[in-house]
Amino acid sequence: MNPLPLHQLTDIRPRLLSTPQLRDHGVSPAQAAARCRPGGPWQALLPGVYLLHPGTPTSEERLHGALLYAGRPVLPAQFEHGTAPPYGNAMITGLAALALYQFASAPPLTGIERIDVLVPRTRRLRSIGCARIVRTHSLPAAGEITGLPVAPVARALADAVAELTDADLVRRLLTEAVRDRHCDPAAIVGELSRARLLNLPQVVDVVDSLLAEGRSIAEERLYDMVGMYQLPDPVWNVDLRLPGGPHLGKVDVYWPDQAVAVELNTRSPRHGEDAAWSEHVRKREHLERLGITVVHLTPAKLRDSLEQQAMVVRTALTAAGDRAPAAYVVVLPR
Repeated sequence: MNPLPLHQLTDIRPRLLSTPQLRDHGVSPAQAAARCRPGGPWQALLPGVYLLHPGTPTSEERLHGALLYAGRPVLPAQFEHGTAPPYGNAMITGLAALALYQFASAPPLTGIERIDVLVPRTRRLRSIGCARIVRTHSLPAAGEITGLPVAPVARALADAVAELTDADLVRRLLTEAVRDRHCDPAAIVGELSRARLLNLPQVVDVVDSLLAEGRSIAEERLYDMVGMYQLPDPVWNVDLRLPGGPHLGKVDVYWPDQAVAVELNTRSPRHGEDAAWSEHVRKREHLERLGITVVHLTPAKLRDSLEQQAMVVRTALTAAGDRAPAAYVVVLPR
């Protein structure tokens, strides 16, 4: 397909192109600069990114422009009219991404002064104009919203929190992410930990309530799973103890007849939890030596593959008849 003639470029949506894309249309940098002079029909939105009209850029144009600036586009031989411009491996993150995810707590795109764009650490760019460059050693897999590459919620939250000083806004964003089930709290805490943000005053008071909220949601899903897939009735939230002997630990669900326990793994990679994790492993190994099967489920698995997790539990229950009898344990309410 032949390049569009210069006078038809304004038909492209969104109405902006990068220097390489203009060159693909036969428009030189000098020609582009001439059209951006005062009173001209174009304007430079960002270095190497041209808005093909003189008016105020829309939120959509700012998003696409920031991606064009930060991305490393691989152009076809000729840019096809109507095809979305390529953005390499750049993606929207931070508050702009949360606005695209329709977070009620995030400001609208029109109220966000700078668009955060996540790029590989090797990209040599500076933040300028409406684009703020966020570098990372390891890029996450991007999602897509209205044709735009967007960082996962947990990563977008961490990048937003890194720039925020408003403790109330941080709390509302993090709480909304969990309550509206955008992602699991362990994923959020993991991203905050990797970004070394867990000790920030505006973060530290939120984390425990975040994890508690996530556990409550996971417990609801676990309860629904037992009923929905007609598993045998268990006992819930109990302590196990040897008769006249030591305390064995707490489990979330237990089937005494089959000696099968389910534990929700809602731990997160927070500093200083190595001792707690070691104790958790010792408990599991002790229960299994007594012949009790321990099934570990995570909030993410319960959210994304409830039927598959029900099959895992059902298999453990069915296999109980083929195992040697487990040691007798006392079951006490928590």
